Amino acid sequence: MTERKPLDAQAFSMMLALTALWGFQQVAIKLTAPDVSLVMQAALRTALAAALLVAWARWRGIALLSRDGTLAAGLAAGLLFGLEFVFIYAGLGHTAASRMTVFIYLAPVLTALGLHWLVPGERLARAQWLGVGVAFAGIALAFGEAFAAARSSLLGDFFGLVAAVLWAATTVLIRATSLSRATAAKTLFYQLAVAAPLLLAASLLMGEKGVVALTPLALASLAYQGVIVAFASYLAWFWLLTRYLAARLSVFSFMTPLFGVLAGVAVLGEPLTPSFVGAALLVGAGIVLVNRR
Repeated sequence: MTERKPLDAQAFSMMLALTALWGFQQVAIKLTAPDVSLVMQAALRTALAAALLVAWARWRGIALLSRDGTLAAGLAAGLLFGLEFVFIYAGLGHTAASRMTVFIYLAPVLTALGLHWLVPGERLARAQWLGVGVAFAGIALAFGEAFAAARSSLLGDFFGLVAAVLWAATTVLIRATSLSRATAAKTLFYQLAVAAPLLLAASLLMGEKGVVALTPLALASLAYQGVIVAFASYLAWFWLLTRYLAARLSVFSFMTPLFGVLAGVAVLGEPLTPSFVGAALLVGAGIVLVNRR
């Protein structure tokens, strides 16, 4: 497998931009829910991103369908990727955007655990195991608050936790299989190509209303989710994974829940309780400890 390097200034600046974009995504999804059903949003934005990726790859002369031994791993990554977003988008119907963001971003801790066992160059030290415990303490605190809240909030939080597991599994699969040698465009293509029909089928099976109205807000939100997040930011993320240590990259992902919480409070007027702030800080601290050198 290709050797990955520690983070430099370029990786730091890119991760800062990516976490800000990802943090606002849950808010964009919630804003569009009255006009386009949640999982249908995921299907539409994924299909849009896939079309853009194919056009971009053709323009750049990048082969997406060449035989290079990555098909099985690519299909598996696409399945995990699609299921992740089924749980994220469906879960947003049962919990606040700020809560969903924090639960999703337990994924870097789980990613570090998977890499510890499967990739020798990214094993965890004793202090990093402490970080895993701190992060799970934050999740326990957040779930403790959910037990006192509405039952639907607990279901949404659980969906976010499942999505985090699926995201971590996708990253570990990409890092530990033949996909680690594939281009960022091909890795993303596998995931978008598999996820788009899977998400559409999930929306139909769930009995969602689908597209209710294509308002200017809905179109802007879908463009943000499809063009900026699912196409541009994910392509940048997979490019980073081909060049830098995955566990080192994850150290900056803890900023996403913070961006997400701030966006949920500022745009949607969601409540910000002291206990949930503490939970978010614990998760962030745990991720930092896990990814220390």
